[in-house]
Amino acid sequence: MGVAEAFAEGTAVNARRGDLTARVSPDDHRALMGSFPTGVAVVTAVGADGEPRGMTCTSLASVTLDPPTLLVCLDTARRTTAAVRRGRFGVNLLHAAGRRAAEVFSSPVPDRFGAVLWRSAAGTGMPWLFEDSLAFAGCVVRESTVVGDHVVVLGEVSEINWSGGTPLMYGRREFSTWAP
Repeated sequence: MGVAEAFAEGTAVNARRGDLTARVSPDDHRALMGSFPTGVAVVTAVGADGEPRGMTCTSLASVTLDPPTLLVCLDTARRTTAAVRRGRFGVNLLHAAGRRAAEVFSSPVPDRFGAVLWRSAAGTGMPWLFEDSLAFAGCVVRESTVVGDHVVVLGEVSEINWSGGTPLMYGRREFSTWAP
């Protein structure tokens, strides 16, 4: 029985006690993490060719306040990741009306930036989805490390722009609006 089925039935899925070599399947891990609702962001950067790049990201966390640092986890195979690793990136925290942007940046749309309104942020020059985000953080890459098929990137926040709105959330493979 996989995690998704166990979750639906309210039962447990466990490796044998003491067996630290047992592996959880990617589908079970996806089901586990999908049950943890999170905010939705679009990570943006500029490629070596000067073109904007971006991808939807829900793997985002605050790391430290001094210096203000956050982390994002990005698929190593994406062009956006290569652009981020050049040294700067933006994090667009989407508001509830930004669902379409989340969908555009998580699908194989050929011209993602042609489908949304954006501008270069004043401080970092990174693409800011000003109409779809409640806030934007411009970051300087301080460290990165590859873990499996993703890279964990630590970015020191050097710019913040506010647009306002209610956060867009994602969990159990559905978008929703945060209601405090």
